[in-house]
Amino acid sequence: MHPFDPVDPHFLADPYPAFAALRALGPVHAHALLGTPVAVSHGACSELLRGRDLGRIWADAEPAADFPAFNLLHRNSLLEREGPAHDRLRVLVAGAFNRGHTARLEPWVRGLAGRLVDELAERIDADGSADLMSTVAARLPVEVIAELLGVPEPERSALRGWSNAIVTMYEPDPGEHRRRAAEQAAADFVDALRGLVAHRRAHPGDDLVTDLVEADVEADELVGTAALLLMAGHEATVNVIGNGVLALLRHPVQWQRLVGDPGLDATAVEELIRYDPPLQLFERTAVVDTTVAGHPVPAGTKIAALLGAAARDPRAFDRPDELDVGRRRNPHLGFGAGVHYCLGAPLARLEVAAALDALRTRLPGMALAAEPSRRPDFVMRGLRELRLAV
Repeated sequence: MHPFDPVDPHFLADPYPAFAALRALGPVHAHALLGTPVAVSHGACSELLRGRDLGRIWADAEPAADFPAFNLLHRNSLLEREGPAHDRLRVLVAGAFNRGHTARLEPWVRGLAGRLVDELAERIDADGSADLMSTVAARLPVEVIAELLGVPEPERSALRGWSNAIVTMYEPDPGEHRRRAAEQAAADFVDALRGLVAHRRAHPGDDLVTDLVEADVEADELVGTAALLLMAGHEATVNVIGNGVLALLRHPVQWQRLVGDPGLDATAVEELIRYDPPLQLFERTAVVDTTVAGHPVPAGTKIAALLGAAARDPRAFDRPDELDVGRRRNPHLGFGAGVHYCLGAPLARLEVAAALDALRTRLPGMALAAEPSRRPDFVMRGLRELRLAV
């Protein structure tokens, strides 16, 4: 009997005691419900993410004829490649990122965060409470990704829905309705990005798509890269902001520390990513017979890192179940590790810091107005609604 069921609402509300129970039994376990071994210690998860005997080996969603767009996006994604194919594409994407897009966008991101939090505060003044998720957390990252890529309207407004639909396919059992919705969203995204790529070939702009076009990234690879930035950059940041603000409100001393000392922003961002990670599970596949923390992993076998379990490992973190916005030693794995370390990490950090700064400035006395509503998902851990009052 395993300590957790990935669709159990009680587990989803607070998975960390179950993770602690698993860690106490050992660093790696078979898990029948997930259908794969799981690494639960920080050391085992780090070994899994960094090991060159383990890779991302994409297998098309089946039946493949029903998922042409979803499979195209992932087959051409940087995240789903290994070896020379991965290295070539990563160099091109990293080169585009290193042209200074994060620095270019910083004033715009901070201004946008301020305007969204102003709107949140106005709604609280008018109605007594307002939802952080729909007003700020879900809007900020998608606007930033759209600006980074140079996506115009009306596609810009559709990005959030496409991302939300596509990522449900990563859950253990999304169901047929969500599978069909994910494929339709992927098809719409592919069409929109192909149109944008064609436009940027003729009309270059100051955006990442233009940089990738000029770097001669192949068209489907460019669409796959854009999809990865949308899904990883948008979904993770939405959930860091939601999970993080909830954690701060449940630890008011830590929120008041942050209100009183803006110099804690950098460590606070890392701590919020660690304390309640937005991505709870990341799979890799053994390319040869290997082991993870002594657990045999035959070639072709998937094994998953439970990042939430790694984030609370007392062998890696002092007082791991405590929130500490000033935490200095924080080797969390929220942005991955090794060859697949997140290229968008600096931009994600900026977005979370901008949201925290705007909340500190405009709503230093914010408080929970109601019990938050959680999404019924395990892999992408986040909230549906987080109503705030003052």
